[in-house]
Amino acid sequence: MTVETKLPYDKDYISQFSQNNNEPEWMKSLRLQALEQADNLEMPKPDKTKIGRWNFSKFKHEAAQGEKISSLGDLPVDIQDFIDKENTQKNLVIQRNHTVAYASLNEELKNKGVIFTDIFTALREHEDLVKRYYMKDAVSVDEHRLTALHAALMNGGVFVYVPKNVQLEEPLQVIFWQEDPEAAMFNHVLVVADDNSSLTYVENYVSQNKEEETVANIVTEVVAHNNAQISFGAVDNFAAGTTSYINRRGVAYRDAKIDWALGQMNDGNTVSENVTHLVGDNSESNAKTVSVGRGKQTQNFTAKIVHFGKQSEGHILQHGVMKDSATSIFNGIGKIEHGASKSNAEQESRVLMLSEKARGDANPILLIDEDDVTAGHAASVGRVDPLQLYYLMSRGITQKEAERLIIHGFLAPVVNQLPIASVKEQLTQVIERKVY
Repeated sequence: MTVETKLPYDKDYISQFSQNNNEPEWMKSLRLQALEQADNLEMPKPDKTKIGRWNFSKFKHEAAQGEKISSLGDLPVDIQDFIDKENTQKNLVIQRNHTVAYASLNEELKNKGVIFTDIFTALREHEDLVKRYYMKDAVSVDEHRLTALHAALMNGGVFVYVPKNVQLEEPLQVIFWQEDPEAAMFNHVLVVADDNSSLTYVENYVSQNKEEETVANIVTEVVAHNNAQISFGAVDNFAAGTTSYINRRGVAYRDAKIDWALGQMNDGNTVSENVTHLVGDNSESNAKTVSVGRGKQTQNFTAKIVHFGKQSEGHILQHGVMKDSATSIFNGIGKIEHGASKSNAEQESRVLMLSEKARGDANPILLIDEDDVTAGHAASVGRVDPLQLYYLMSRGITQKEAERLIIHGFLAPVVNQLPIASVKEQLTQVIERKVY
């Protein structure tokens, strides 16, 4: 069965949407070309996951403008839980459906030339910078139908730019709140660190649409120029009604480093790609991911690091727990291109299944086109040890509490290594909610 992606959005709609947002002409042209390409491109083909019956066409593209938030204390408790209150109240953006409801940036960072704003404001006020990077180095419009639809229908997101020689001590945080249960998120996140700069960026996706169906089509592009460092953290927490395609890409140039700390905690069907290209010599990336699947959801996760530069370092670490009838595929791919001598590609993927109907698969893949390199992988898939459960329950612990302890213990080797403290804390809270 083919995927139905015919949408009630034509060229006239796209042109009007672009005009309403005061976008530059090149952006409108990109949207229209992408819409035309979408009809001729195939859907992505995630390994061992059939997405033919997934919802990619039933959604509302525009939502009523959300109310502005005057005080963070006015937010619902489940949104407040994601705010890093110690560090990011001065550097925080909250997108409510498709509009910015709250935005703040430290004056000192503004004076240093740091840009931290929504994507539509960036297109108007920083057009040349956005045009330089938007769907250029990391993600192409014509990769497949979903990237083309994203380019045509982009309706939210943020732009972050840190100038040369500027190091951010305080993290930047964005909360993407899908408040309208039918509103789709076609978010575009663009994070750029210029030469010798550094930053920590944290984002959260939150929704409550357990019954209503909609779509999240997310594209993130992270660019670290020479000797730049980016720590990128995310906790994805879309409800069961949201079908998610999440594509996070990074490009690291000479002596640059991109660290990923991802908590993939969606309750709906999800395809997630995290790909980093180590273009420069001595570039590095660490990709750490944890996930808990429950209910009847199907998930496909791919972490991939491609080595182009000499002496580049790539490390992938993935741990997932599957409950109920959930199924997940974890692909870890380390690719060393010809010429990337003395590079190192390492990966570890482990999946734990807590019930008879849960399914998990870990696929370690090494693709080596150079001789003078090192590489290694480890993978395991298994069910919870009944002896462990019996031992805990024999000490007066209930089965549910015993499972909770086992889950936290299984995920701890990844969670404890995450470089962003707020992401660790948020993940722990979300894991607690998913366990119970």
